[in-house]
Amino acid sequence: MIQVHDLHKHFGGFRAVDGASLSIATGSITGLIGPNGAGKSTLFNVIAGVLPPTSGRVVMDGEDITGLPPHELFHKGLLRTFQMAHEFSSMTVRENLMMVPAGQSGETLWGAWFHRARIRAEEAALRRKADEVLDFLTISHVADEKAGNLSGGQKKLLELGRCMMVEAKIVFLDEVGAGVNRTLLGTIGDAIVRLNKERGYTFCVIEHDMDFIGRLCDPVIVMAEGKVLAEGPAAHIMENEAVIEAYLGRGLKNKGMVGA
Repeated sequence: MIQVHDLHKHFGGFRAVDGASLSIATGSITGLIGPNGAGKSTLFNVIAGVLPPTSGRVVMDGEDITGLPPHELFHKGLLRTFQMAHEFSSMTVRENLMMVPAGQSGETLWGAWFHRARIRAEEAALRRKADEVLDFLTISHVADEKAGNLSGGQKKLLELGRCMMVEAKIVFLDEVGAGVNRTLLGTIGDAIVRLNKERGYTFCVIEHDMDFIGRLCDPVIVMAEGKVLAEGPAAHIMENEAVIEAYLGRGLKNKGMVGA
């Protein structure tokens, strides 16, 4: 689904992404790991149109999408979440979901004046869909809670829910486990697997929790210093000496990667 060709992103003299090339297969849950400063989030930002590349190409389903802005990629089914959830804190959880689909009749002054019946029908349909999403994610009990009051894990589930409100093809999840307790992280992992298996979502996941990556992801791509260092099944990646060295430094190869 996604092919990245010799991608560079420089900030002055600093090369955050330095010639990265990789592929994300349709229907996969691909893990993206690496030490802090490896360029993972910057890579996500370039793919998702948040940052323009210095050079290189990004291709989605055979179409060159390099440098397209996030709103255009949204309509193509490419969505990206962030390490810190970006909920509308003063709105309810259900309202956060209902506002996601674009092109609603109530968004225009003309529609608000002359198409009130259509607006009511659309809102009823969106409410039903939002409630179905909340049921799927097992957070129906917070539907009427202000989103700003949710825990870190619940906010990450809400972000997944927002992806479900549109026809997402591929979702880039940036440190989905950040600030999330182990129980909710398990719930998030279960939701990702179900969305992948039951609804055909493709995922690319940045995460430092190697147990989480090992349970969900195949393949796993490793970045270091802006480049792709290794790729393969999680079990092989965790035994790769170059990967262990990138995480832990020389002389620590035998101490393992879990918790890196």
